[in-house]
Amino acid sequence: MPAAAALPEPATALSADEARRIALRAQGLIGAPDRRGGVPAMLRALGAVQLDTISVLARSHELVAYARLGPVGRDAVERAYWTGDAFEYWSHAACVLPVGEWPWFAFRRRRFRARGMRWHEVHDATLRDILARLREEGPMTTKDLGGAKASAEWWDWSEAKVAIEFLLDVGDAVCVERRGWRRVYDLPERAIPAALLREEPSDEECLVRLVGQAGRALGVATRADLAEYHRLRLEQVSDAVIEAAGLVPVAVARWDAPAWADPGALATPVRGRHRTTLLSPFDSLIWDRRRTVRLFSFEHRIEAYTPAPKRVHGYYPMPLLAGGRLVGRADPKREGRTLHARQVSVAPRHAERMADALREAAEWVGCDAVALGAVAPREAAAPLRAALGG
Repeated sequence: MPAAAALPEPATALSADEARRIALRAQGLIGAPDRRGGVPAMLRALGAVQLDTISVLARSHELVAYARLGPVGRDAVERAYWTGDAFEYWSHAACVLPVGEWPWFAFRRRRFRARGMRWHEVHDATLRDILARLREEGPMTTKDLGGAKASAEWWDWSEAKVAIEFLLDVGDAVCVERRGWRRVYDLPERAIPAALLREEPSDEECLVRLVGQAGRALGVATRADLAEYHRLRLEQVSDAVIEAAGLVPVAVARWDAPAWADPGALATPVRGRHRTTLLSPFDSLIWDRRRTVRLFSFEHRIEAYTPAPKRVHGYYPMPLLAGGRLVGRADPKREGRTLHARQVSVAPRHAERMADALREAAEWVGCDAVALGAVAPREAAAPLRAALGG
């Protein structure tokens, strides 16, 4: 890509609140839920939905849809991801991606192929064997291929697991379905439309596409925000790439770094009702901790991987989004027909909103009761219990 001239000075000045509202709308969390397009339309707008193994209320990819579309059927959410036009690959982390984005991750597939391995040595004979089995036997899980582990240690992968994950990384295998949380691997020529497989954009073209997509999904963003969305290196998000992606410079009050915005987001007034919902800790609105602090003045940490004695807000604290702000958090766990809010943090003035969010989440996962554990501050306990009818 030829060198570009310096980007123009920001022509638009935004307040911090305007930037926050633009970001919320870009993430589908302002206005009436677009249930016509459902989960596929939501996925195309976000560009990536992160996957995670933890399921205490529901799995993260289900919670992302719930936060934006309301209490849609969980089976419908799963079908939209795993029997629709989507595939799984490395974006922000392991993510569900719209199938149309397949060509634009070619730069990452090429990088994995050039490296020749990830954490484990790859054996060519095993690669050939796995590909032959996929061709002859059809889509398969790691269990079908012989199992994931060579021993009880989590890191001690079997040769089959090493091989199939490398094939996934380089694009010689693809995952477009999970069964019982196991990836189902297939050959790209059976699972990805032929027209997409024929596209092989350059690294520069891939970066322009992904930075533009991140800019639209974020609404307004710093260079670091744009890089973090699809886990690009900061130097890959150059001025030339940002300009080619069609993003325009803006000045955001109280932001300590230059910012860029999606022109479409600037051209349309932000209107509509704010969603009140609990968010997955892995939701793309908040998966970048530094951006979350900048947008919401809210410190968000994923504590599931923190030793229990060091946790502050619980095992799986889900932030409460209400009125366009993050105003509390709850650590939920399902037991039978009861949703246990084991630990809740919320200001007394937001107790009713927390109660609404807990009740709706409970109903969505098939619970008919909410049980409260510890509440902080203590002054919030009484109004929260009253709002829950307890």
